Parts: sequence; C-alpha cells; structure tokens
Amino acid sequence: MEKDDHNDDEIRDILSLKKVVVIGMSKNSSKAAHYVPKYLSNNGFEIIPVNPTTDEILDKKCYNSVLDVDGSIDIVDIFRPSSDVLPFVKDAIKKKPKVIWLQEGIHNSEAENLARKEGITVVFNRCMLAEHRRLC
Repeated sequence: MEKDDHNDDEIRDILSLKKVVVIGMSKNSSKAAHYVPKYLSNNGFEIIPVNPTTDEILDKKCYNSVLDVDGSIDIVDIFRPSSDVLPFVKDAIKKKPKVIWLQEGIHNSEAENLARKEGITVVFNRCMLAEHRRLC
C-alpha cells in the first residue's frame, strides 16, 4: 500500500501539534488503537478518545463522535478500516482540524481528497507512534 508523500520535516511539523482526537480508540491494551494513543499521551499529546461503545479510556472521557468534542482540534487520528473511513472523515471535516491522520494500513482516496479540498492536511498509511519515535 502506498503512503502519503510528506517529507520528514512536514511530519515533524504535524507531530508538533498536540490536541489529537482518536477515532476508534480501543479499551483493549493489546490493540494498536489503544497502545498508540497511550504512547502519544505519555509523550505530551492531549488525547481525546472517540468510541461509542464506552464512556472512558485511559481515564479520559470517551465521546460518541468527533462532532461531540468541544473546541478546536489539531489532528484527527483514525483507527478504522479503510472501507469505513469516509463517514468519519466527513464528520471530522466539520470540526476543521489541521490534519487528518489515517493510521498504518488505512487509505481511502475519496475521503482523503474530500479533506484536502477543505484545506486539511492528510497523512495516510503511517503510524503516529512509529513516526514520533523515528523523528522526535
């Protein structure tokens, strides 16, 4: 699977943004959708979980939708299958984040193009944890 064409400096700039809404964050500590945001939280990021199946993850209030999150958002980090991404990206666009980040293994051209048309930077098929470890 291809990945976006951002260079290392651009990824470093993105990783300097700290308010991250995580769509599909998991309660299961063995899943990437849990340990990646946990790592980010432990490394200075403000993590806001979105998962309609629970009220709290990592002692943080869990929201049903990105649309329920108050205030501005820097990054919307998505842990959902590529085929399911489009409605989450459509909702995220309404919150006007600076970046939509589709985790490693996730790529949806239609969703990515919609976000780009709204002036939102899109990262896809990359892991925030791996990129942070590699570059920061």
